[in-house]
Amino acid sequence: MTEVMESKMNDQPKINDTRKAELLSTVVEHIDITSFDARPIVDAMKKMSFTSRDLGRAADIYNQMLGDRDCSIILVIAGSTSAGGCMDLYAELVRNNMVDAIVATGATIVDMDFFEALGHKHYQALEIPDDDTLRSLYIDRIYDTYIDEEKLQETDHTIGDIANALEPKAYSSRAFIREMGKWLMTHGKKENSLVKLAYEHDVPIFCPAFVDSSAGFGLVKHQVDAMKAGKPYMVLDAIADFRELTQLKIEAGTTGLLMIGGGVPKNFTQDTVVCAEILGHDDVEVHKYAVQITVADVRDGACSSSTLQEAASWGKVSTALEQMVFAEATSVMPLLASDAYHRGLWKDREPRRFARLFAQD
Repeated sequence: MTEVMESKMNDQPKINDTRKAELLSTVVEHIDITSFDARPIVDAMKKMSFTSRDLGRAADIYNQMLGDRDCSIILVIAGSTSAGGCMDLYAELVRNNMVDAIVATGATIVDMDFFEALGHKHYQALEIPDDDTLRSLYIDRIYDTYIDEEKLQETDHTIGDIANALEPKAYSSRAFIREMGKWLMTHGKKENSLVKLAYEHDVPIFCPAFVDSSAGFGLVKHQVDAMKAGKPYMVLDAIADFRELTQLKIEAGTTGLLMIGGGVPKNFTQDTVVCAEILGHDDVEVHKYAVQITVADVRDGACSSSTLQEAASWGKVSTALEQMVFAEATSVMPLLASDAYHRGLWKDREPRRFARLFAQD
């Protein structure tokens, strides 16, 4: 524990370690899509109605992406599905060449995946006591999932340590996350880490709002410490994020989107088509395939819930091969991903290795 954390803890009433251990006793077990074959149930759901049929069509579209040898697939993740049990699912998609680039929230990448890569865990809440009680125990809550705040602050400081070791210059989030993956190659404690596997397989990860996560705390500390010492420090270049992802879209040509949730990652990814046009690439293709899984309500006009048909009006997505699935993602992504894994269309795909587009890092 750092000196700052020790001082902070000394200012608080003593934590009841027995009670904390009791609440953090049941680890979230991440689902293994290779351990079961979802094809029969997905095929059956295609013959149903409502969300079941939507999921069946979404599975078909994802398999079409995998079967289209010209299609590059971008995985887009918002929300807390990684903490809720889908972490190894996403890692498996990278391991088996089922996605070629990732756009995600900082929380997905840092607070969840990198956090577990350091050896920490997420926990099922067996009960949900008063949240003030959780605070007194330094337990953070995501709905019915618990996180040890002390371990999360260790993660914050690790991010700061990585930043301290880098040349003080501007980095895109993709470049910094690649450094995180490189660091995990020698310091990581979990083989099935999305960040680590993405580094190994040259799959770039973009986080357009990277500091809106534990990375933010660590990077702020990095800059403040450097300022106090009169030293230069690294910065994140949000414009480079957009430029690099747009470059990837231009190079990729035909693209498909597999989107969990919405918000900034969704809009950021879709906007690459418009940005390419602004750069003079009038022949850039709209995203040919698109699947979005969300529980957001379409009526408030927010990006998280905006339909893929709506995105077509902005010149971002084709309406021919798109599907909205209005469902909580941890309940349907295991079926969609297992179905695609066992159909095996990924086995003949050529790895894109888009991280090599940015070999100057």
